[in-house]
Amino acid sequence: MAIKTTCLGAFPKPDYVPIKDWFAVDMAKENYQADVVDTWSDDPKLDAEFRRATEEVVAAQIACGIDIPTDGEQRRENYVHYQCRQFAGFDFNNLERREMRNGAYFTDLPAIRSAIKAGAPVLPRDYREAQAASDRPVKITLPGPLTIMDTTADAFYNDDRRLSRDLAEALNSEVLALVEAGCRHIQVDEPVFARKPEAALAYGVENLERVFHGVPDEVTRVSHMCCGYPDRLDNPDYPKADHGVYFDLVRALDGKIDALSIEDCHCKNDLELFELFDKTIAIVGFVDIAVSHVEPVDEIIARMKKILTVLPAERLIAAPDCGLGFLGRARAEQKLRNLATAAKAL
Repeated sequence: MAIKTTCLGAFPKPDYVPIKDWFAVDMAKENYQADVVDTWSDDPKLDAEFRRATEEVVAAQIACGIDIPTDGEQRRENYVHYQCRQFAGFDFNNLERREMRNGAYFTDLPAIRSAIKAGAPVLPRDYREAQAASDRPVKITLPGPLTIMDTTADAFYNDDRRLSRDLAEALNSEVLALVEAGCRHIQVDEPVFARKPEAALAYGVENLERVFHGVPDEVTRVSHMCCGYPDRLDNPDYPKADHGVYFDLVRALDGKIDALSIEDCHCKNDLELFELFDKTIAIVGFVDIAVSHVEPVDEIIARMKKILTVLPAERLIAAPDCGLGFLGRARAEQKLRNLATAAKAL
């Protein structure tokens, strides 16, 4: 059987898209986060551009040979804040300054000023636009509770467990709306699990399950846990989470979700890790999203063969390590073509 392939979320935006990605803004600027917040727009006059971009990037993924494409997050300036704007409790007008990444920088973040409540779902629209451009099921991604907490400023709860639970319940409404719209691949991104494994194991796993509560068996419940997005392309010194935490995370999540997406190209996990995927499918990153080097097909095949010595092919899906936004269109597509060629060769 050929190994299936998927993407994980962000895809480079065409130049005509009227918003910027958070990673396209100069992070050295003191107020870069505020600049990103200001780029967001829900002006219905822009719908045609967003729809055109979504159709274009879905078609591009399919042309590269990807079996499970995403919408490319073309409407999102920041995939976390895009979702938070739909929930009651968030203040995007009066930002809060916070220290980030253990003092690496300070930034201005949207604030939580009252109880989090679900609003009108927005992702079903994004799914329908993407699915209309595809001859195969499209996956939609959304941020998980811990990841939302890490990129917003709590000025109300002062109780991480309660905040995480309220976020999970609000996200569950969005997930169930996606199910109702027909989406059969739903991915909750929790990269913060890798950076804060104690919180992940204490209450993060429980609330990840709560996000998927009530999802029927025919829907594939996916979670993505990378070790951190870089600040720019080709920066080998960017601090990443220790990928050794994957051992604890896989043990905690096996059988509780249908598929777990992890980095591997960047870090080359110990093969013993893949023995822990007893019930859950491993979505494995075979191309790096933070380096300009394009991995050759033979190199990807060699790594796939090593993993297949301990993991059955039916529990392996090939993917990039994370979203493709930094790579630019041409390089992203070449990496995807090589990924799909390698997967089909096996």
